[in-house]
Amino acid sequence: MGDLVPAPWGGYLVTGYDACNQVLRGRAWLVPDFAWQDRQADTGRWQAVATQEMSRTLSRLNAPDHTRQRHSLGNLFDRQTLEAVAPAVEADVAGLLDRLAERIREDGEADLATVVSERLPINTVGRWLDIAPDDYDHILEMTHNQVYAQELLPTKSQLATSEAATVQLRRYFTDLVRERRENPGDDVVSGWIRTWDALESDRASTDRIVYQLTMFVTIASLETTATLMSSLVWSLLRSPGRWDWLRERPEHIDDAINEALRYDPPIRLNSRVAAEDTVLSGVFVPKDTMVHVMYGAAAHDPRRNPAPHTFDILRKGSHIAFGGGAHYCLGAGLARLEARTLLGQLLRRFPTLRAISPPEYASRMVFHRVTSLRVAA
Repeated sequence: MGDLVPAPWGGYLVTGYDACNQVLRGRAWLVPDFAWQDRQADTGRWQAVATQEMSRTLSRLNAPDHTRQRHSLGNLFDRQTLEAVAPAVEADVAGLLDRLAERIREDGEADLATVVSERLPINTVGRWLDIAPDDYDHILEMTHNQVYAQELLPTKSQLATSEAATVQLRRYFTDLVRERRENPGDDVVSGWIRTWDALESDRASTDRIVYQLTMFVTIASLETTATLMSSLVWSLLRSPGRWDWLRERPEHIDDAINEALRYDPPIRLNSRVAAEDTVLSGVFVPKDTMVHVMYGAAAHDPRRNPAPHTFDILRKGSHIAFGGGAHYCLGAGLARLEARTLLGQLLRRFPTLRAISPPEYASRMVFHRVTSLRVAA
């Protein structure tokens, strides 16, 4: 249908790999920030509580605010940080797989998505931020409900659900920042407070920014990583012989992860707006027009990845699952570490792992969430 397909609600769907890459990396394209929202006729959608709250976080900021906050974080998960968290991730995976094995022994099957995939990211990020483990389930529930505000065309009921979760998240992370200010330590959040105290003129501004960063980093790292891991395992199990092939060739685990990101990305689309009148793939796009970058369609563009609907571990293909440009995913390295660690241990410990049925998914368009993947061994 072309690299740009008119959307029924206005704007365009961007499907071609090169066009998507151009939007994500080009300076002529912005995220739909407050300034853009204020110019829209659909005030109900953009003035919803959950939408307004997310518009204050890193993913909805343009320069110079985005540049300032991003630079303050530095390279969150550089090699040194990943090496430091790796032993704990290894231990977490071992414990979660013990639980998976126990469930399989007792019931004959288990849900990989809920027993393992959803637990590993919250354990990792929660420990990194020094969040109480007793709060993990509450954070997961709030996250699952909050993301409806980030859907392409959320319904009123979805926005209401998201609003309730957003209010809970705001209360939780505001309290967390307040507690760290009163009792500072060597944790990440306390470090962010010290960094922003040196940048801001008052503590209230610092606390607001640190709250937004902490909430965003937490919720952005949970569902996406969990779905990557479940989709990765499903892609390997759905084809006879693929699991055994990789078990015998563990040096290709990273290749399998990369192909899973290409074949079935956890985020299906992301939106940008034209900063000025421009031309994209030969189509004139007026200023303020919204376009939706289709991550999955781009990765299945046969001009970039031949035979795109084939899952090929040795493909060495291209994808944009982590975005691109200024908004490239901060947690890409951590997500890869978690997926690599989980898959390595799964292959060693469950040589006869098999899927009982295909995955079940949440009814969404943007955040592609695997809610269940039943397996046996």
